[in-house]
Amino acid sequence: MDDIVTVFGGTGFLGRRIVRQLRTQGFRVRVVSRHPERGGGLFETDGGLQAVAADIHDAKAVAHACAGAHSVVNAVSLYVERGRETFRSVHVEAAERVAEQAGRAGALRLIHVSGIGADRESSSRYIRSRGEGEEVVRGAFAGAIIVRPAVMFGPDDKFLTTLVGLLGRAPIYPLFARGRTRLQPAFVQDVAEAIVRCAQYNKPSAGRIFECAGPQVYTYRQLLETICVQIGRRPAFVPVPFAVWHALASAAEWLPSPPVTRNQVELMEIDNVASPAAPGFHDLGIVPQPVTAGLGAILRAQPGSR
Repeated sequence: MDDIVTVFGGTGFLGRRIVRQLRTQGFRVRVVSRHPERGGGLFETDGGLQAVAADIHDAKAVAHACAGAHSVVNAVSLYVERGRETFRSVHVEAAERVAEQAGRAGALRLIHVSGIGADRESSSRYIRSRGEGEEVVRGAFAGAIIVRPAVMFGPDDKFLTTLVGLLGRAPIYPLFARGRTRLQPAFVQDVAEAIVRCAQYNKPSAGRIFECAGPQVYTYRQLLETICVQIGRRPAFVPVPFAVWHALASAAEWLPSPPVTRNQVELMEIDNVASPAAPGFHDLGIVPQPVTAGLGAILRAQPGSR
């Protein structure tokens, strides 16, 4: 079997980093997505990359994408439900389809990207689908590796970059409730490196669940204050009840690019931190980068920066 790694969702925010890191390790990579043209030039100068257009809802297409791969990574995620693209169809049904086809293709490793807080008993459809997805994947592929990232940051993200932009303009900033939800943000490049190390079949990671979170825990308000120090702003923070956020998010989801979604609000109602007992970055030999380092990179990428 050749050293081919198939990456579903390989043109996304995390997927692009996984692909690049795999290439630096000498793997040939099959990048699978519905829209390969969104690869941002990934395929233009690298003959070790193969773009495959495939729909994860199509079993035959998934089987074709897995054929001959020694490892398969599923980095597909959904944040807003539209039509047949539901949390269950993507995080559960499609995840099981990928796991089944990876097993039938003889892949040695399957790495399934989930999220910290995944819980099949949750009242949130998003969080519940993540937990159910982990369960069906482990049932369909013996030894499947689950990687649960915390909320991720990095250049061109929709987390810190968005917060930097909003805090840089707004004299008043609304908090999720009182801003006490705890977060442990992870640098996207560190998460990509963790996934690549899991794909290396000489590593003893089969069947494990890794919770990949950054080196520091913040309350949401502390994180905002950290950003404000970096950008030299002091907006007034105003607590807004979660009930109001849910109403705003329900209305916003009718927009083509909603500024806030219901699942984002639900995620902000629970702490997003790694369990102290769970394996994580350090078990994979990775020293995670702090938020302050990511903020520097994001600020340097802002228009007008030097």
